[in-house]
Amino acid sequence: MPQVPQTFDALAVRTWCGLALQALGRARAEIDAINVYPVADGDTGTNLYLTVESAATAVEAVFAGHDAMGAVGGGSDAASAGPGRPTLAEAVQAMAHGALIGARGNSGTILAQLLRGMAQVLAADSETAHTDGRGLRLALRHAADSAREAVAHPVEGTVLTVASAAADAAAGAGAGARDEAEGDCGAVARAAYEGACAALAATPGQLAVLRRAGVVDAGGRGLVAVLAALVQTFTGEVPGASETAVHARVADDEAGAGRPDAGECGDGPAADGGPAFEVIYLLEADDAAVGRLRSRLDGLGESLVVVGGDGLWNVHVHVDDAGAAVEAGVEAGRPYRIRITHFAAGDVHTGGAGRPPREPAQRAVVAVVPGEGLAGLYAEAGATTVLARAGEPPVSGELVDAVRRAHAREVVLLPNDAELRHTAAAAAEQARTEGVRVALIPTRSAVQGIAALAVHEPERRFDEDVVAMTSAAGATRYAEVAVAERQSWTMAGICQAGDVLGLIEDDVAVIGSDVTETAEIILDRMLAAGGEMVTLVLGDEAPESIAAHLESRVRESYLAVDTVVYRGGHQGPLLLIGVE
Repeated sequence: MPQVPQTFDALAVRTWCGLALQALGRARAEIDAINVYPVADGDTGTNLYLTVESAATAVEAVFAGHDAMGAVGGGSDAASAGPGRPTLAEAVQAMAHGALIGARGNSGTILAQLLRGMAQVLAADSETAHTDGRGLRLALRHAADSAREAVAHPVEGTVLTVASAAADAAAGAGAGARDEAEGDCGAVARAAYEGACAALAATPGQLAVLRRAGVVDAGGRGLVAVLAALVQTFTGEVPGASETAVHARVADDEAGAGRPDAGECGDGPAADGGPAFEVIYLLEADDAAVGRLRSRLDGLGESLVVVGGDGLWNVHVHVDDAGAAVEAGVEAGRPYRIRITHFAAGDVHTGGAGRPPREPAQRAVVAVVPGEGLAGLYAEAGATTVLARAGEPPVSGELVDAVRRAHAREVVLLPNDAELRHTAAAAAEQARTEGVRVALIPTRSAVQGIAALAVHEPERRFDEDVVAMTSAAGATRYAEVAVAERQSWTMAGICQAGDVLGLIEDDVAVIGSDVTETAEIILDRMLAAGGEMVTLVLGDEAPESIAAHLESRVRESYLAVDTVVYRGGHQGPLLLIGVE
C-alpha cells in the first residue's frame, strides 16, 4: 500500500483532489440520475466532476511549477515539504481558485465555496507547511458556514445540510482525547464522512421534492464522495461503512413519508413553475458592487449563489430574464465566461418534481453569440449559448462544456464566426467521442445563426434539419458596422482610428464618418442584390435613431422586404446586418 500523509500538507491536497475526481467520475452517472432539485436537469454529477477537475488541474499546475523551479536550481523554503513542493497555502489556494473558475451548476458553485472556505483557514499562515486534525476541523467548519452564507436562501435537505453535519461531526472527533488522537486527520476526516452520510440519508425527510422522487439530495451525495476521498487520503482505505446511508435511492417508507412538507422553505421548487434559464458567469468586481448585485439578482430569480472574493466571483442564478441577469453583472463589474442554459419543458419544476429525471433530449442547438442580448434571444429560442467577448474568443473546452450542458443525443453547433470554425470542429470531435452526434454548420455571423435557428425543427430527421439550417444560413448575407481602433490598410483604402467601417462578408467596403450614413450605404449595397428579410442587431453604443432610420429606408425603397430588429446588448457589436 502506498504511503499516506499523516498531516494535511500540499501533497495531501494533491492526493485528495485526484481521489475526489476519481470518486466523482465513478459516481457521476448515479448522481446525475437522482438530480431532482432545484431543477431536474440531470447534470449535478457532471457539474461536480467538472468543478473538481478544474481544482485538480490547478493544483497539478502549482506542483509542476515548483518541479520546474527545482530543476533549474530553485530550492525550497522552510514552509515547503521538500524540493520542488509547494506550501500548503499555495496548494489550497490553487485548489480553491481552480474550483472557483471551473464551477458548474448550483452544486458545483457551492462546492467551490466549500473548498474556498477550507483554503481560507488552511492558508491563513503562509509559513506553515502542514496542519493536523485540529486545523482540518476548523477548515471544515468555516467551509460549511461560508457556503451557507453564499446562498441567498439556504434550504435544508441539500448539500448545505450535509456540509454542516460533516463539520459538526468533525468537531467531536477526538475531543478530550490525547493530543495525538485529537490531531489525527484520518479520524477527523472519517467522522466528517460518517456525519455527512447520516445527514444525506435524512435529506428526503427535509425536502418534499426528494421524498416524492424517492431519492437523496444529489449535491449532498456528491459531497459524500468528496469526503470519502478525504478519508482515503489519510488512511489509504475507501470507506465502506454506512453503505445504506449513501445509497442514492431510498424506499418510499424510508423517504420520510408523513413527515412535514419542507418543499416551500427557501428556494424550494414552487408547484406552479420555475425560472426558464440558468445563468452563470465569472465576475471581476469589488465587494460593494457584489453586495448590490446580490440584491438585484435576488429580485430577478432564485437559486442564487455568489461565491468567491478578492475581486473574483462566480455567480449562479435561475431566472426568466437571462439578459437582465447578465446586465446586472455588467453594472457590477466585468462578467465573462457567461453561460446561459435554457431549461427544457421537462426540466423546470412545473408540477413535476416527483417524476424521474429526464432522459437526454433528442436534439439541441449550441451557439456562440456576441453580446448578452443575443445570448438571451438565442436562449429564448431554445439554444444553449456561449458568450464571445471581443478579444476573448471561447476555447474548444468551453464549447464541449456547452454541448454537455445541452444534454442531448444530437447537437447542431453554430460558431457564428469564421475564425472559430477550427475551434468548433475540435469541440465537435471531442463531443462525438462522448457519444453525441454533432453537426457543425459553419455560420460566420450571428445573423446567419439567427436564420438557421428560425428554421430549426427538432421533429425532423437530423440530416434534414441540418440541411435546412445550413441552407438558411448560407442564404443570409451579412455585414457589420464598427469603429476602427487604429490606422490600418483595408480593401476600401486606409482608415484612421475613429473612422466608421462598413464590412460586408468580413471585408471593409466603406470607410465613413457617421454610423447611420455608413449603415445605410452598406444596406443599399446588400439589397441591390435582392432580399426578402433584413435583420438588424443593435449594440448599446449604436445611435438611438438608427433602427427607425434604416427601417424607414427599407420600407420606402424596397417593396416587400421586411425588417426585424434585435438588441445585441452591452457587449455586442455596434451593428450587425443580415439580408435573406
